[in-house]
Amino acid sequence: MSQEHTKSRFQALLQRPAEPGDGQPWAFIVLPKSASDKLPRRGRTTVDASLNGHSFQAMLEPDGQLSHWLRLDGPLLDTAGVTIGATAEVEITAVEQEPEPDIPADLQQALNAAPDALAVWHDTTTIARLDWIHWITTAKQSKTRAKRINDACSKLAQGKRRVCCFDPSGFYSKALSAPKAVG
Repeated sequence: MSQEHTKSRFQALLQRPAEPGDGQPWAFIVLPKSASDKLPRRGRTTVDASLNGHSFQAMLEPDGQLSHWLRLDGPLLDTAGVTIGATAEVEITAVEQEPEPDIPADLQQALNAAPDALAVWHDTTTIARLDWIHWITTAKQSKTRAKRINDACSKLAQGKRRVCCFDPSGFYSKALSAPKAVG
């Protein structure tokens, strides 16, 4: 699939999350299904994007409905001259090559302590590593996260290159979704 075939341009409502989390203002948009359908995968996908003509790169998150959503932080909103509640012009194009994901410190520490797992980790694809990280970071409780890290190291040490039984789109498990909007 060429990069040009993944390009979409659309208008989107900048929504305020009902639970903003860290206290910093941010907005989100839910992509039209037609835009998501052009992307190479239903799970996390990195895109080159523009918001009212201001370019940036971001990771789209799956919304559990076979589409994606995008978080837009306050400084980006300010730079693009848009406010929450406004409609903005958005353009997205899937990146040609997924960038290497940041490895959470607890996972990196566990991999460093398991040389066989680390070797398989380095021998997998970027997308496979992204899925392993996504599976681990979507755990809602620290106990579950620790178990997933342990399980990942064990499975990798056994030569398993892909996380099994994890739906990166959230569609079948309903484990993933876009934030709930205010109002």
